[in-house]
Amino acid sequence: MTENPGVERWYAICCKPRQEAVAEENLLRQGFNVYLPRIRIRQRRRGHWLDAVEVLFPRYIFVRVDPLQRSTATIRSTRGAVGLVRFGGQPAVVPDTVMEALRQREDADSGLHQDKRPLFNSGETVKLVDGPLAGMEGVFTEQDGDKRVIVLLELLGKANKVTVSRDWIIRAA
Repeated sequence: MTENPGVERWYAICCKPRQEAVAEENLLRQGFNVYLPRIRIRQRRRGHWLDAVEVLFPRYIFVRVDPLQRSTATIRSTRGAVGLVRFGGQPAVVPDTVMEALRQREDADSGLHQDKRPLFNSGETVKLVDGPLAGMEGVFTEQDGDKRVIVLLELLGKANKVTVSRDWIIRAA
């Protein structure tokens, strides 16, 4: 996209690995208008499924600036940032419609995007990693409440529905 002189535009900044928050903080200190979209996801940590907040676009943040009014050269030397994303030597402009769509999809209360995907899909093969049936594989059938799931296991030559803790299962390899 070509730049329109004298107009603020959104640009993508490439960051060092896992340094998006550092770059965001330092760019804010310099007075830049910065946007770092984050998402709430479910992760397995220490044997439990927990909510975690991650960066929506790893290694990228967005800055709104008019390069004719303010130099973007300082972005390159900002701690955590590598520099503006460029195509053919020109900074790549992110359309306002894309940025507006991103902001509209955020949760109004938390400001986070929500991962709406279920942890497991019906019919997916899972492995029990804890509890009395640890080591067995079965088929995920459905969620049973907030912390329990129903798994179809082959026991004594017959398929049986077993209710287990959601924390006891992982995707089978």
